[in-house]
Amino acid sequence: MEKLTALLESKAYWATMLFGGAFLMAVALYYQHIVGEDPCQACVQVRVWIVAGMFVSLVMLLLPRKPISSLLGLLVFLGTGLGLAERSWFLYQIENGRGDGSCGFMLGAPDWFPIDRWLPGIFEVRNLCSFTPDVLFGISMAEALLIVSAIVLSLTMAALLANVRSLRAA
Repeated sequence: MEKLTALLESKAYWATMLFGGAFLMAVALYYQHIVGEDPCQACVQVRVWIVAGMFVSLVMLLLPRKPISSLLGLLVFLGTGLGLAERSWFLYQIENGRGDGSCGFMLGAPDWFPIDRWLPGIFEVRNLCSFTPDVLFGISMAEALLIVSAIVLSLTMAALLANVRSLRAA
């Protein structure tokens, strides 16, 4: 248990989250540019959350390891994980005909942050939400994103608990 706690409080945790996010983006871009599966609004919003998590991970890798900065980084990262989970759930619901919404051809980014115009090859909406391709063993991309979200949230909550325990012990 102590080894797990040490791992969750280390820079290796942030490196794992950074490289995990890069892997997810590589898969998404492979499906878009190689397989030809254009992304919908919810898919692009998932990408935004993944990149936000990668940014937080990179910042945390660069910052000196201090208990308060670790706590703040984990809280912000938890927010990105919750955003990822919400968009993944929304996509899963639409894919299975149970959703209470739809999506359009606009990302919905504010005018001061037109990421879809800055990086259209990554963040431009090119399809309507309906289904996602199977990625492995008959698991759809939406289902895979839900699994990834659960893992990210579980690890982040465990890291938060470890961080809070360290703060109390200090």
